[in-house]
Amino acid sequence: MGLISALRREYIYVSSIARTLWLLRKVKPHATRSIVDIVQAQARKRPNAIALRCLDQAMSYAELDARANRYAHWAIAQGIGRGDSAAILMENRPDYICAWLGLFKAGASAALINTNLTGASLAHSIAISGTRHVIVGAELADNLAAAPFDMRPLGWIEGEGGNLSAALDALPDTPPGNAARAGVTLKDRAFYIYTSGTTGLPKAANFSHMRMLFMMSGFVGALRPRRNDVIYDPLPLYHSTGGVCAVGLAFFAGGTLVLKRKFSVHEFWSDIHKYGATMFEYIGELCRYLLNAPPSPLERGHKIRAITGNGLRPEIWRQFQARFAIPRIVEFYGATEGNVSMLNYDGTVGAVGRVPNYSEWLLPARVIRIDVVSEMPVRGADGLCIQCGPDEVGEAVGGVSTRAGREFEGYTNKADSQKKMLRDVFRKGDLWFRTGDLMRRDRHGYFYFIDRIGDTFRWKGENVSTGEVSEALNAVPGILEANVYGVAVPGMEGRAGMAALVVDGDFDLDGLPARLNTRLASYARPIFLRLAAHLDVTGTFKQRKVELVREGFDPSAISDPLYVLADDKYERLTPQRHDAIIAGNVKL
Repeated sequence: MGLISALRREYIYVSSIARTLWLLRKVKPHATRSIVDIVQAQARKRPNAIALRCLDQAMSYAELDARANRYAHWAIAQGIGRGDSAAILMENRPDYICAWLGLFKAGASAALINTNLTGASLAHSIAISGTRHVIVGAELADNLAAAPFDMRPLGWIEGEGGNLSAALDALPDTPPGNAARAGVTLKDRAFYIYTSGTTGLPKAANFSHMRMLFMMSGFVGALRPRRNDVIYDPLPLYHSTGGVCAVGLAFFAGGTLVLKRKFSVHEFWSDIHKYGATMFEYIGELCRYLLNAPPSPLERGHKIRAITGNGLRPEIWRQFQARFAIPRIVEFYGATEGNVSMLNYDGTVGAVGRVPNYSEWLLPARVIRIDVVSEMPVRGADGLCIQCGPDEVGEAVGGVSTRAGREFEGYTNKADSQKKMLRDVFRKGDLWFRTGDLMRRDRHGYFYFIDRIGDTFRWKGENVSTGEVSEALNAVPGILEANVYGVAVPGMEGRAGMAALVVDGDFDLDGLPARLNTRLASYARPIFLRLAAHLDVTGTFKQRKVELVREGFDPSAISDPLYVLADDKYERLTPQRHDAIIAGNVKL
């Protein structure tokens, strides 16, 4: 790297950090100014400016604030206040944001429920939030009604003819008054955001108002949004990427946020032109879908000046940027439940973020040596962990302290929180957060994502818990044992689910998809099956996965019968079909 490039790199980094710190100068644990106040300020200054668009609906900042006020009055009428929460289960639309803004105005928090969940997973996610109220979109009301609750919450249906819509129409659109938010500080919970872990069912991570402002400010500092910016958001609002980062980019600047109900590769570039988008949010799988699509005359000649997201893999980065004429890419890394976050400010290809040595006091992110078999850190003779050298792969960890932005807010389950904590890392008594991600860090401080540690893998932009999938499979008659893991598929982001099964004569392969459809989200259903005579275990009776992952799904190398999910049924995986999948000619 030449001197000019190095100077440019440092200028971009330092200036971005400086802008972020300026935005955060008043963000203190016991401060009270939250995103509510930012939206209200925009509503006063630019009441007629468009805050949200979705389909043919446009909502100004004044209308957004007024609608949020109605939700606040509704929440107060239900007795929902500080320390309480209500769940939100609906596809992307303006009322999603109005709902959580209204809950904030009432002093409460929102549990953001994954819209792909059904059955026991859905019931569990709502139950662990402790709420008795679910704001549900009409399109998902049947899923809520079918979920097996021990204690069924009240479902408030938003949409035409819904009971919530009628209730809101009868309420005032004036502010509820400051008394509703009395005592609420930035340390209070804003959201429950859910993450899948190795134990099975989704975990609810605490997400404070302070964390929200830190995250939003980071993106604003990096991308410098303007009033005339239009941010296109095709990502689900229950994710922090689509539901926090994109919202902050728009609302901090007084720009416009365009919500897409569901991502569509066929409508993407026409939407970009239709709305005059200047930025969009992405995940890696979205980028790959766009890159695999046939060329469109609309994929260039747009107004996009920058994009931001995570998961854009190095192997497609340059091709994606060149084909679609993207001036700037700001890749980032952040664990929803953790305290490690970073941005790749200057667009270094493949990097998920940067923390140079001179800024470790501000962003204490390191990489430590890890035993990938035991999934435990390697310690030296002094009992402390060993920091990896430049480009050495290890687990990324983040220093935990009482300093604003460095706390670990954890999960609703304290035991789950403790599992993410690592003590005596670089000195006796210190405390660090385990990301569970393998990374390498180069000599300039750039971090590069390698893979997930353990049993959770990502597929189609979602975390898949092998425990949850195993539980669903083991409930199927005829399945004696199930070992679930992820396998790499060339040309695909993440890992596809695969299950090695031991079965008996009661097993009904043809009926398996229907059984799984009632228990698992679409992204969690195994793509590949392997029918084995037995499954190996370790000396401590843990299932062996490493060998299975390495063997993959090649029928020419595996004697066990193999199957692939196609059109909602499992079909025999032949060498010919395997080769077609490898060549990218089969959609999974």
